[in-house]
Amino acid sequence: MTDLPLVSLVLPAYNEAGVLDDNIAEIMRYLRTLEARYHFEVLLVNDGSRDNTAEVADALAAKYSSLRAIHHPSNFGLGQAFKTAFAQSRGDYVVTLDVDLSYSPDHIGLLLEEIQTTRAKLVLASPYMKGGRLTNVPWLRRTLSVWGNRFLRRFARGGISTITCMVRAYDGVFIRSLVLRSTGMDIMPEVVYKTMVLHGRIRQVPAHLDWTRQVSAGPPRRSSSMRIVRHIFGTMISGFIFRPFMFLVAPGLVMLLFSMYVNIWMVIHFFRALSALPAEVLAAEGPSAALAQAYAQYPHTFIIGLLALMLSLQLIGMGALALQSKKYFEEVFYLGISLNRSALKGMRDE
Repeated sequence: MTDLPLVSLVLPAYNEAGVLDDNIAEIMRYLRTLEARYHFEVLLVNDGSRDNTAEVADALAAKYSSLRAIHHPSNFGLGQAFKTAFAQSRGDYVVTLDVDLSYSPDHIGLLLEEIQTTRAKLVLASPYMKGGRLTNVPWLRRTLSVWGNRFLRRFARGGISTITCMVRAYDGVFIRSLVLRSTGMDIMPEVVYKTMVLHGRIRQVPAHLDWTRQVSAGPPRRSSSMRIVRHIFGTMISGFIFRPFMFLVAPGLVMLLFSMYVNIWMVIHFFRALSALPAEVLAAEGPSAALAQAYAQYPHTFIIGLLALMLSLQLIGMGALALQSKKYFEEVFYLGISLNRSALKGMRDE
C-alpha cells in the first residue's frame, strides 16, 4: 500500500470532547472505504481546549495507529492550528475537515477525487455553488456566512462561491511551501489569495453544510458579539486585500463625479452673480465681488463641492498607492516562494 498517495487529514478541535470519540470513529469508518485508493495520516490538533479534549485526543491516538494528537498549550486560533498541522503533515494531499462533522466525512472522497482529476493546488467545498446546500444552519451563522462569501466573491476573481469554508483539499507540497501569517479564521481567504498570486489552480465542489447534529444536541455555545465583530472586520479586510481598487479608487471616482456636479453649480452661481452686479461695482471690485456674493447666497454649494473634490483626490491617491503596494507585495511574495522552493529542492537533491 506504500505506493498509494498519502493523505494528511487535518482536524482542528477546540472544546470538542463531547463529540470527539463518536465523530472520530465515524471518520475512521469512512476512511476505511478509501483504503484501496489512499492511505491516511490523521492529525488531530487540540488548540488549547479548556475541557478534556486533550485526554480524549490522546486516547484516540492510542486507539488508532494512523492518528496523531497535536496539542497547543493555549488557544492560538484556527489559523495557527492549521499552520501547525500543515508543517507536520507528510501527505501528497492535505484535507481539512471540521471535527463537528457539519460537513459529512464523504466530502473527503469528493475533494480528493477533484484534486487528483484536475491537478489543482486547492479545492474548496462550497455549499453555495450549484448543487450545494445548507440544512438546519442557525440564522445568524447562515446570514454571516452567506453575505460574507457574497461580499468576498465580488472582490476575488475566478467566480469562487465559498472563500471562508475550512473544508478543503490542498496539494501537499504546495500548502507546506506557502508562507501564511493569519492565526484566525482569516487564514481561509489568505490561502485563496496567495494561491491566486502564485497562479495555482483553484477548483470547487458542491458541498452540504448540515447542522442537524449540532441542533439536535441542544442550543449551541453562545457566540461572543466581539467575535462576530472581529469576523465582519476580518471579512472586510480580506476584501480590501483582494481588490483595494473597489474600496478606494471606485468610491473616489464616484466622489469626483459628485464634486464635479456640485462645482458646476458653483460656477453657475458665480456667473449669475457676475451678470447681476452693477457695472460700477464690477469695475471697482472685479470678479471677486461676484464670487463673494455667490458664496454668501450658496455657502453649502461651495463647501460641499470643495470638500468632495479634496476627498475624491485623496481616495484616488490612496487607491493608487494601495494598488502599487499590492503589486509589489505579490511580486516579492512570488519571488520569495520561488526561492524557497529552489532551496528546498536543492536540499533534497543533496
